[in-house]
Amino acid sequence: MRLIFFGTPEFAVPSLHALIGRGFEIVAVVTQPDRPVGRGRATRPPPVKEAATRAGIPVLQPPSLRTPDAVATLRAIRPDLIVVVAFGQILRRAILDLPPLGCLNVHPSLLPKLRGAAPIQAAIREGFRETGVTIMLMNEQMDAGPILAQVTAPIFADDTAATLGDRLARLGAELLVDTIPRWAAGAIVPREQDEREATYCRPLTAADAIVDWTQSADLIARICRAQTPWPGCRSYWDGRSIRLLALEPYPSWAGPEPPGTVIRLPESSPRQPILAIATGAGAVIVRELQLAGKRPLSADEFLRGQPTFIGARLGPAPAPTVP
Repeated sequence: MRLIFFGTPEFAVPSLHALIGRGFEIVAVVTQPDRPVGRGRATRPPPVKEAATRAGIPVLQPPSLRTPDAVATLRAIRPDLIVVVAFGQILRRAILDLPPLGCLNVHPSLLPKLRGAAPIQAAIREGFRETGVTIMLMNEQMDAGPILAQVTAPIFADDTAATLGDRLARLGAELLVDTIPRWAAGAIVPREQDEREATYCRPLTAADAIVDWTQSADLIARICRAQTPWPGCRSYWDGRSIRLLALEPYPSWAGPEPPGTVIRLPESSPRQPILAIATGAGAVIVRELQLAGKRPLSADEFLRGQPTFIGARLGPAPAPTVP
């Protein structure tokens, strides 16, 4: 079976490794072009390209798959099956129709729930107790193709997008390599998704990092876990950006302070203050934070250097100065 693998980020790497480990004939890997990353904006290859290169698999990085040349290149490879894992481009009919066994997608949710670009983050943000991975046969609609296999996974109270994503990536890889032989043998009857059950999640942006302190403590804490490592959670104090790296909900807090006010909880000791921020309902305990341009600090370290932080009011970014 000649297989082309489409994928880009770290989430896709376990699936590629699993296919290699099971001896599938991967004739090409298609991934996004190299892009500048980090503060230095140095150009870096996607994680999938690095993994494919180490395995000696040819890599294609077309800027777009909509061009006739890109389609012709893939057609010339004569794939029997295409596997897609977090690729980053929508596949059009010209590509979906190339392989006789179709295009299979590994999606990290229990479809039809949480179609879209950020299902791992959405599951944590919405307070789901479980999620999972779906292997589906792709069509031209977003995450709407028939389901071939699913597996569920719990969401733990301390899960972040990083920890949950790692588990789902491994589960998806295992499910993928077990599903492909059964699909190729005709042992799976695709199950159409129930459109009445479909929900959608939007992609995250850098603007999502700004905390809305009028929301409840439980929701803010979930959002920050869902957005770890990116885009994170931050607010502004005295015109300076401050990242909030570890938050815990404290829903029983009922003080008079308005949302966004930095407080010291009554159960604090002089040597170990418990730093918290009032919200629209309850408060969030802050274990670690980072001022822009500084290193991350524990709450007690931060307060030793910034004692006036207690009583401050955090909020959105200051308006730009108009000359």
